[in-house]
Amino acid sequence: MNEKILILDFGSQYTQLIARRIRELYVYSEIVPFNKIPELDDSIKGVILSGSPFSVTDEKALQTDLTKVIGQRPVLGICYGAQYIAQQYGGKVERSLKREYGKANLSRVYKKDRFLDGVPENSQVWMSHGDTIMEVPEQFELLAGTAHVDVAAYRSKEGAFEQPVYGIQFHPEVSHSLDGMKFLRSFVKDIAGCHSEWTPAAFVEETVAELKKQIGDDHVLMGLSGGVDSTVAASLLHEAIGDALVCIFVDNGLLRKNEYEEVLHSYKDMGLRVVGVDAREDFYRELKGVTDPEAKRKVIGRVFIETFEREALKLEEEDRAIHWLGQGTIYPDVIESVSVHGPSVTIKSHHNVGGLPEKLKLKIVEPLRMLFKDEVRLVGKELAVPQNILGRHPFPGPGLGIRILGEVTPEKVAMLQEADAIYINNLRKFGLYDNVWQAGTILLPIQSVGVMGDERTYEKTVALRAVDSRDGMTAEWSRLPHDFLATVSSEIINNVKGINRVVYDISTKPPSTIEWE
Repeated sequence: MNEKILILDFGSQYTQLIARRIRELYVYSEIVPFNKIPELDDSIKGVILSGSPFSVTDEKALQTDLTKVIGQRPVLGICYGAQYIAQQYGGKVERSLKREYGKANLSRVYKKDRFLDGVPENSQVWMSHGDTIMEVPEQFELLAGTAHVDVAAYRSKEGAFEQPVYGIQFHPEVSHSLDGMKFLRSFVKDIAGCHSEWTPAAFVEETVAELKKQIGDDHVLMGLSGGVDSTVAASLLHEAIGDALVCIFVDNGLLRKNEYEEVLHSYKDMGLRVVGVDAREDFYRELKGVTDPEAKRKVIGRVFIETFEREALKLEEEDRAIHWLGQGTIYPDVIESVSVHGPSVTIKSHHNVGGLPEKLKLKIVEPLRMLFKDEVRLVGKELAVPQNILGRHPFPGPGLGIRILGEVTPEKVAMLQEADAIYINNLRKFGLYDNVWQAGTILLPIQSVGVMGDERTYEKTVALRAVDSRDGMTAEWSRLPHDFLATVSSEIINNVKGINRVVYDISTKPPSTIEWE
C-alpha cells in the first residue's frame, strides 16, 4: 500500500477538500470518522484532524482518543482539530466575542519553523471559527498570529512528544488561503516525510494487480452509462481480466441524440465486450402519465434494474463463471455516506443498483472507490479512454427524464434531443464546451405565444443551463457570450418544430439546483 495521510473527519464541509489538496501533492490521503481511528500501520505517515461545525466548548462536542495518534505520528489539527488538541492538553479555548470568518493575514510570526518555510510575510489565510484558543498548553509554543488572533498557528515543543504536533486556526485547504498548499506541503512532505508516489500510473499498476488477485478466474458483469466513472472502472477491469468482463449498456430512450450509437461504438473500439440493449419502449410505457419528479426517478430506476436483471440472467445462463458485479462508485459516494456520529460506511442507495448483487448472488467490485472525480479522469487518460467520453459533462442518471418537466413522452424526448444537440454542438463549435462544467437543455411544461412569418404560434419553451463548478456541490451560472446564445436560440427556434422560445437560466447553486428536477 502507498504511504498515506490519515484524516480524522469531525464533520467539516472542507474535509474532502483537505484530502484532495493532499492528493494534489501526489500523496494518498484517506478520510475516516473521528471516532473510528484504525491501527496506525507503517503506511500511515501522518494524521490530520479536520475542522467541524461543532464547538469544543459544547457538552456534546465530538471527542476522540488523541493518545492513538499524538506521539505515534506527526499530527496537524485544523481549526476545530487545533482547538480540540489545545483543550485536551490543558490550554484555554473560549467562545469568541466576535466570530472570525473570512480573510486574515499572518501578520505576527513568533518563531521560525519548517512548517512556515516558503510562506511570505503577511500571508493571507481563511478563518472560519466561533471559538478561539486563548492559551496554548505548556507543552506547546506559538508560531504565528493575526491582527485579531494571537494563536493562528502553534506546535509542540521539542521533545514534548515522540512526534511533532501542529495546530492552525485557519483553513489551508481553501483557495482563499493563498499559501495553503505550502503549509500542507510542509506538513505532508517535510514533517511527515511522504514522497510523491501517488500518481495515475502507479494507481493503475497497483489496482490492476489487486483486481487480478481479487477476481482470479471469475467473470465480472458491469452496467455502463456512457459516463466517465463507469467507463474508467470498466477500462481498469478490462486491463486486469480482459474479456472476462461482460458489460451491459442500456438505451433507456432518455439519452442525448445519437448518444447510444456513438457511445456503444466507442466501447467496442476500446475492446470492451459489451451488450447493447434497446429498452426505450419499456421506459416510455412505464413513464406514461407520471409527472412527479421523484416518482419519475423511481420509475426510471426500477425499469433499469428490471432490464439489467433480465439481461444479466441471460448472460449468466451463457456464462456460469460470472460471480462479480462491477460498479463505478467513487470516493465522494463513499465518504458522503459516513456520519461523523459513527455509523458504519454505506454507499448511497443509487450505487447499490437496487439490491441486484443480492438477487443475482454477485459480489461487488469497485475499482474507483478511493478516487475523486478529477483523479478518475487522470486515470482514464492513463488508460487511453477516448476524450469524447473522458471530457464529457456530467449527465444525470435519469437522463432527459428529469430535463422534461412533467410527463415524459417519446415526442417530447425527440424534441428535447434536437434542441439539446444544437446547444451542445454549438458549445463545441464556439470552443466553449471544455470551459463549462455541465450544460443541458430543459423542456418546460408551458406554452407561449410567438410569431413565425405571418402566423401566430402557441408552442413550447426550452431553458438552456450551463454552470461552472469543481464538484457539483456548489455551482455558478456560466457567463456565455451573447452572440453564442443568440446563435443557439435562433437555430433551435428555426429548426425544432414545437419550440418558439428559448431562455437562459442564471441561477446559482445554492439556492437553485443544477438540474430542474
